Amino acid sequence: MTHTRRFTKLNIPNVKYSVLILTGLFIFCSFLYLVLTPKVVRADELSDIEKKLSDLKHALSLSIAATTPLEKNLDKLKDNLESIRQKIGLIEKEVGKKEAQVKEGEELLILAEELLSQKVRQLYKNSSYMSNSAVYFFLTSDLPSAVRRFGYQKKVIQNDRDTIVKVVMYVKDLEEKKKALEGEKIRLAKIKKETDEQTAFLEKEIVGAKKYQVQISGEIAKLSARQQQILAEKLDSLHLPTSLGAGPLYCVDDRKLDPGFSPAFAFFTFGIPHRVGMNQYGAYGRAKNGQSYKDILNAYFNNISFEKKSNIKLKVQGHGEKNLEEYLLGIYEMPGDWPMEALKAQVVAARSYALAYTNNGANEICTTQSCQVYKPENKGGNWEKAVKETEGEVMVNSGQVITAWYASTAGGYTFSSGDVGWNQRSWTKRLRDTDGDVGFWSDLFSKAYDRDSPCFYAAQGYRNEYNKSAWLKSDEVADIVNVLLLAKRDSSVQQHLSQADKPNPDGVDTWDKEKVREELKNRGVTPYGRIDNISIDWDKGSGQTTSVNVSGDGGSNSFNGSEFKNFFNLRAPANIQIVGPLYNIEKK
Repeated sequence: MTHTRRFTKLNIPNVKYSVLILTGLFIFCSFLYLVLTPKVVRADELSDIEKKLSDLKHALSLSIAATTPLEKNLDKLKDNLESIRQKIGLIEKEVGKKEAQVKEGEELLILAEELLSQKVRQLYKNSSYMSNSAVYFFLTSDLPSAVRRFGYQKKVIQNDRDTIVKVVMYVKDLEEKKKALEGEKIRLAKIKKETDEQTAFLEKEIVGAKKYQVQISGEIAKLSARQQQILAEKLDSLHLPTSLGAGPLYCVDDRKLDPGFSPAFAFFTFGIPHRVGMNQYGAYGRAKNGQSYKDILNAYFNNISFEKKSNIKLKVQGHGEKNLEEYLLGIYEMPGDWPMEALKAQVVAARSYALAYTNNGANEICTTQSCQVYKPENKGGNWEKAVKETEGEVMVNSGQVITAWYASTAGGYTFSSGDVGWNQRSWTKRLRDTDGDVGFWSDLFSKAYDRDSPCFYAAQGYRNEYNKSAWLKSDEVADIVNVLLLAKRDSSVQQHLSQADKPNPDGVDTWDKEKVREELKNRGVTPYGRIDNISIDWDKGSGQTTSVNVSGDGGSNSFNGSEFKNFFNLRAPANIQIVGPLYNIEKK
C-alpha cells in the first residue's frame, strides 16, 4: 500500500490579503493618533493670563489708593480684562473641541480594542502555525514554497506585533491627554472665576470714577463770559479772511522760519474759521477731481434739492436795487480762473445765500465779507458764464432756500452750524472732506480736497523779534501749561492768568510765570520749568484734537484738546493762537 503524504497547502493570496489588512489597520491607527490627538493649551498662554491678572490686581490697588482715579487708567484696565476674557473664550472653545475629540477617540478605542483582541488571537494562531511550519520546512519536498510560506508567516507575525504596540501606545497617549485636559479645565475654571470677579470689581470702580469725574468737572476751569470776549477780540486781531472775497490768502508756513532759538514749539491749525458749509478750496479740489457742481454742493450740504427762482430783485447796500442775476455778476468770492464746476458751485451758493439772507429780497444785503463781497463791476470771463449756465438755480431744504454759508479753507473737515456756536441748521453737516480714509497726519495732507490752500496748515500769529514767527520757547510753553494746571486746581484765580505781555483786561494784576509757579507749589502741584515733548491725539472722524500730552521737568500730563486751546489762546504772547478745533504741534 502506497502512502501518499498530504501537506496542507498555504493559500498565498489570503496571506497577502492579511498583510494588506494589517498594514491598513496600522495606517488607520496612525491617522487616528495624528488627527484625534488633543492639542494641549500651552502652559505659557495660561501663565500669561495669570500674570496679567496679577498685574491688574496691582494696578487696581494703586488706582484704589489714588486720590484722583483717572477714568483713562480704569478704561485701560478694563481693556486688559476684556483681552483676558477673549483669550479665555478662545481656550474654552479649544477645550470643547478637545472634549469632542476625546469622546470620539473613546468610541474608536472600543473598535481598536476589539481589533486588538482579534489580532492577539491571530498572533497566537500564527505563532502556532509557525511552530508547525518549522517541522514542515524539514519534511517538505518543495523547499522553495516552504521558504516563501515561512517568510510570509514571519512578516504577518511582525505586523501583528507592530499593530499591537501602536494601538497600546495610542491608548496610553490618549489617556494621558485626557488627564491633562481635565487639569486644564480645572485651572481654566479658576482663572475664569477670578477674571469675572475682577471684572465686576473693575466695573464698579469705573462707575465710581465716572461719578467722581462728573463731580470734579464742575470744578474744572471754565472760561468766563469775559474771557470768551477776550478770545474773540484776540482772534479778530489776526484779520483772518472768512472767504476768498478779500483776495488771495497770505498764511505763512512757519516751518520754514528760524526763530533763533531751540528747542522751539509751534501750534499749527488746520484751516481757518468758520468751516461751515461749502469749503471753497475743497470745491476747487473736488472740481479738479472731476466732480460736478451739484456733486460738490451735495457733499457740503444736507438734504438739499435744486430749484429755479426768477424775477427777484435785491436791495444792495450802497448800490440800490439790483436784479438777482445782475447782482451775482459782481460777486468776487472766488478766483475766475478756477475750474468751471467750482465756479458754478460758488454761484449757486452765493445766489442761495443772498435770497435767504434778504428773505427773498425783502431786506438789504451788505457788500463785505460780513455778507458777500460785491463790486459794481461785472467780473466777466468764466464767472459770468457760470452765472448764466446756472441761472436762477438755488438750494432748498424743506421748502426753504438755505443760507448757504461758505469759507475759504476747512482744513480737511467741515462742521455743522451748531458746532461753532451758531443756531443749528439741518442743512449744515460734519464732513471729513477727503478723497479716502484718514488714519495719519500724512493721509490728511495728501487726501484733503482743500490741501492746496496756503492756510490749510498754518501757525497763526507772530512776534517781530523772532523772525515774525509763531514759535515759542520751551519755558513759554511750560508757562501756558502751568496756567492751565492752576486754573484747573483753583478757578477763582483765572482773572490773573491772561497773557503777560498786555494789560490785564479785567484791571487786576496779571501773574507772571514765576508767580504762577509759586501759586502751584502753594497748592501742592509740581510746576513745569521747561517742556521737553508734546504729542497730540486727534479724532480722525470728526477732525478735532482730543488731547494734548506734555512731558518735562514737572512730569507728564494730558489735557483735553479744547481746554488746552482756550487757555493757550488766553496766555500765549502777542496774537499767537490756535484758531480751530484741529491742530498739531511742530518742534524744531
